[in-house]
Amino acid sequence: MGPSPAPVLVLALLLLLWAPVDGQPRGRILRGSEAKPHLKPYMASLQLDGQHVCGGFLIAQQWVLSAAHCMEETDGKLFQVLLGAHSLTQPEPHKRLYRVRAQFPHPGSNIHNNKDDLLLLQLEEEAELNTDVRVLPFQREDRDVAADTVCEVAGWGTTDHSGTRPDKLQQLERPVISRDVCNHRTRHDGTITPNMMCTDSRRKDTCKGDSGGPLGGGG
Repeated sequence: MGPSPAPVLVLALLLLLWAPVDGQPRGRILRGSEAKPHLKPYMASLQLDGQHVCGGFLIAQQWVLSAAHCMEETDGKLFQVLLGAHSLTQPEPHKRLYRVRAQFPHPGSNIHNNKDDLLLLQLEEEAELNTDVRVLPFQREDRDVAADTVCEVAGWGTTDHSGTRPDKLQQLERPVISRDVCNHRTRHDGTITPNMMCTDSRRKDTCKGDSGGPLGGGG
């Protein structure tokens, strides 16, 4: 296997706070741009019946991390996980759809809030690692990310309020805002816990379909 990509700091899942900053539905890249193909080889598309539902990311060869709320409309079905993709529909050399053996939502997750909104998916087999499929290096140190740190999100979620869905991976950079600012009554009014973080949307945001992907930055 070739050298690992530059270290990436995984800061949070998109499901946590991005959309509520502007009152948007959670999960879509609004006013972002197309990502460079395959420069985010950890990205995963969680799919049902051939349709993209949520994002996710590869944290080990047989494990993908996503958002528990992505299971809300699955009727108990198991996802399939697409790895190695930039385009969801066009042929690509390392793109492959994996079956899921089991799905493990965090026991503390529920539909009423974003606390513990985590989902682990165990693939039926280990993913084949290559230039377009890599495990995401992530921060293991328990510390807050400084305010104004610029982080990046990516996903295949809808790109406008009319529900337009992109075929190719989109990306967006957003600055972190402090927990104190985020907890102000004009924003989240004290609902942000020490396990959460916020970014400033400024009319650019994530929305439906981006949930479950990583919020990260170089580090």
